[in-house]
Amino acid sequence: MNEFGTELIRQIRALDQFGNWSRISDDELLIKKYVKTKEDLKTIPLIADIDEMLTNDIKMIYKALALAFERKTGVVCNVIMEMSHEGFGRCAVIADRICIVDKYFKDAHRFGFRTLEALFEDGDKHLANAIAVYEQYQPCKNQG
Repeated sequence: MNEFGTELIRQIRALDQFGNWSRISDDELLIKKYVKTKEDLKTIPLIADIDEMLTNDIKMIYKALALAFERKTGVVCNVIMEMSHEGFGRCAVIADRICIVDKYFKDAHRFGFRTLEALFEDGDKHLANAIAVYEQYQPCKNQG
């Protein structure tokens, strides 16, 4: 498991107050929360309201990304997410004064990945891009 996946599991396990997921392996837990097959997507309507639990699961991905970034760089991040009840929204991860991740959502009630590997690859891609953006704009953080 990569750095992003490790942070995501830490986030999920930290929120398990009653030990409901303690008997479930890390891979099974991630698959249950984030992997949606074609058959799963067929059962989800095209237009629907998003529930709060799914909104929190999506935000947890970006919190894990922010924590992985913090561990690599030592720079504290903040995750800001706003989501309408219809599944339209935006998530931003901010380090210092620099927005290192900016993601728009449409139909967030259908959010998911086809495989666990796709989840990890997406996390790695976002983490690498976040570090590159931060390094590119780091000289500008003290201006203004």
